[in-house]
Amino acid sequence: MTADLTLYPAIDLKGGRCVRLVRGQMDRSTVYNDAPADQAAAFAAMGFGWLHIVDLDGAAAGRAGNADAVKAIAARTTARRQLGGGVRRLDVIEAWLSAGIDRVILGGAAVRDPGLVAQAAKEFPGRIVVGIDALDGTARIDAWTTDSGLAAIDLARRFEAAGIAAVIYTDIARDGALAGANVDATAALAEAISIPVIASGGVAGAADIAALAKASDKIEGVILGKALYEGRVTAESAFAAARR
Repeated sequence: MTADLTLYPAIDLKGGRCVRLVRGQMDRSTVYNDAPADQAAAFAAMGFGWLHIVDLDGAAAGRAGNADAVKAIAARTTARRQLGGGVRRLDVIEAWLSAGIDRVILGGAAVRDPGLVAQAAKEFPGRIVVGIDALDGTARIDAWTTDSGLAAIDLARRFEAAGIAAVIYTDIARDGALAGANVDATAALAEAISIPVIASGGVAGAADIAALAKASDKIEGVILGKALYEGRVTAESAFAAARR
């Protein structure tokens, strides 16, 4: 029997607060909670077993910008945690894993330093994820400001043999805009590679979750952002839609 979709509520950190951006634009942020650890505890209480944490300041600066908030989240909940944002060195990966993060997401580093991904996946089996943020099918880096020139599928295929845990595929044009998930592009990527794919960007309600669940058995999960924060999908309806 095929497993249900895993649901990953997002906690995006900017200036120590829990926010959501529109299409990755740092100047278009909405604050949803001044205490990210409280938000993490609330998501855990709703039954979510994973949290998707993004250090937005870290993504922009290339170094950790919200370490205190991340540590507070780790101290407040037993939900598993994956984190990305500006991680570019092996020692930083090791530090986050030691600080209570279960999986580290490598985005720009996957483009600029694929050897780092391979080395990290070897040293930390099952704990490395590649994040691919795409606009019109092409991967972008540096907090989505730089066009990598690489097709998302070609980038994902680089890591077929690396042993990474998953690929997170984000459609930048839809992220934070409640425009609906890009089900077709996500399914196409999932069917093109052997690595489990986590969908991200644009989920507007339970119908998007259900569509992703049906589109491909290789779609492992989906990240929930603004729709969850604004009540367009509840935990109950999300879990129901995620069933296969």
